[in-house]
Amino acid sequence: MNKLELMKTANEVRKGIVEAVHSAKSGHPGGSLSAADIFTYLYFEEMNIDPQDPRKKDRDRFVLSKGHTAPGLYSTLAHRGFFPVEDLKTLRHVGSYLQGHPDMKHIPGVDMSSGSLGQGISAAVGMALAAKLSGADYRVYTLLGDGEIQEGQIWEASMLASFRKLDNLVVIVDNNNLQIDGRIDEVNSPYPIDKKFEAFNFHVINIDGNDFDQIDAAFKEAKSVKGQPVAIIAKTIKGKGVSFMEDQASWHGTAPNDEQFAVAMEELEKAGEALCQM
Repeated sequence: MNKLELMKTANEVRKGIVEAVHSAKSGHPGGSLSAADIFTYLYFEEMNIDPQDPRKKDRDRFVLSKGHTAPGLYSTLAHRGFFPVEDLKTLRHVGSYLQGHPDMKHIPGVDMSSGSLGQGISAAVGMALAAKLSGADYRVYTLLGDGEIQEGQIWEASMLASFRKLDNLVVIVDNNNLQIDGRIDEVNSPYPIDKKFEAFNFHVINIDGNDFDQIDAAFKEAKSVKGQPVAIIAKTIKGKGVSFMEDQASWHGTAPNDEQFAVAMEELEKAGEALCQM
């Protein structure tokens, strides 16, 4: 995909996020929207995956460590062809396979059940180590929240990743600077995030995580790194793409009402139309 196609796809992913959370009347739009560009790049450009064979042995693996942003992952998987886009409207409904957090047993394309913060990276490290021990060449990607990295387990897993030289592991931190209680630097600051990962002997790349040129360059650089795991610190805007949600902690885990939903979808429709004019 070229940059414009990725931007158009990310806009469709954002529409799916808003529709799903509105339909559920609950969920986490803010961090799903901030990471939509990263989700889109991973599933439409970066990873070796096949929607027709979600469990193929040599596929690249993805673990959503910040599992509450499942609407972002689900919308991406649906638009990539893993399941019908219209199923997004069943998010969190009784009987739906699209639970509030990713479920590897019931959702095609989900490699790891997650949601308890801090734990997903450990699963990703295990997958990357398994690949090394078995001689497999798949790569493992995991997306962390910047509030999530306040968890100690993040750093235990990082210590093992660097000790075992897992250069098939890419850790992405969605650094939107907001968590449920407010700004991360006011709640329990993890800054400087890049220096912390460098101290754990990661190869660190700082980017604007809502800019596809920088995202593309970062993942290409990550593939060239040998003997070290990679951490991509992606500076993003929480609620990106919906003006009244942008950079507002209140939209961490709040669903839009009918009026807000209409405004959000109108904005995203206009953004999509503008991209089609380019």
